[in-house]
Amino acid sequence: MATSLLITGDPVASREHFERAIALYDPAQHRPLATRFGQDVRVSALAYRSIGRWMLGYPEAALADADHALQDAREIGQAATLMFTFNRAGITHIVCRNYETVIAQCDERITLAEQKGTLLWKANGILHKGCAFASIGRALEGIEMLTAGISAYRSTGATIYMPLYLLCLATAYAEAAQLDDAWARICESMEYVETNKERLWEAEANRVAGEIVLQSPQRNAAKAEGYFESALAIARAQQAKSWELRAAMSMARLWRNQGKHEARELLAPVHGWFTEGFDTRDLKEAKALLREL
Repeated sequence: MATSLLITGDPVASREHFERAIALYDPAQHRPLATRFGQDVRVSALAYRSIGRWMLGYPEAALADADHALQDAREIGQAATLMFTFNRAGITHIVCRNYETVIAQCDERITLAEQKGTLLWKANGILHKGCAFASIGRALEGIEMLTAGISAYRSTGATIYMPLYLLCLATAYAEAAQLDDAWARICESMEYVETNKERLWEAEANRVAGEIVLQSPQRNAAKAEGYFESALAIARAQQAKSWELRAAMSMARLWRNQGKHEARELLAPVHGWFTEGFDTRDLKEAKALLREL
């Protein structure tokens, strides 16, 4: 229930179920069930909860969950649990923009997946590494990895998190000035959100769409503002403060460039809500933008 609520865009309701699942976990009774059900259930709950905690605006708590999940997975020593945890905890590091950590973990997980002969987890490792490369100025490498990773991932029949991977690919295409391909991938990401109801990514898909509109030769500021407004509305409805912060930064930059004084009034309350995670990239950038405004 927690996982389904999180992925369909209700991190608040999911939190209660994650905490209940973790409280019910008995290592002696439940740890042996990992081989029956694919992975350890407490590790799964921690790894998924880390994503939810980040959405809700608690990046330090999110990273603590991701670290604990990985520690437990290593202690359990079951390859399936470890590969699963690399994937879910890796998503937390992607949204926290800890790209160096993502790359380091991907090398280990790809090697492990090759040793175990599992295409799904190898594809996931390639995808996460591509997401990181797309965001650190290595766009062409990111495009190559993400394209190959998506093809391999789809061949397994998997679709979960496809909106994220397509957003990363769109970002890489935009960085490489291939804007038609970038826009095609944004549209595809939004289609996955609608088809699979994977609304976890809906706010960010709209925000990235707005950013790509601003990079196009036509540069339709009104259209971009519409996407940013949608991103803000969705994030607020989900109480997803981290997505709201990103959307507010995008809108504030647009308004700043238009000479609108409302830019600081929009961003300051969102940034002021946070009580932790001030060393994360999003909050550092928000603070710098506020100083500029």
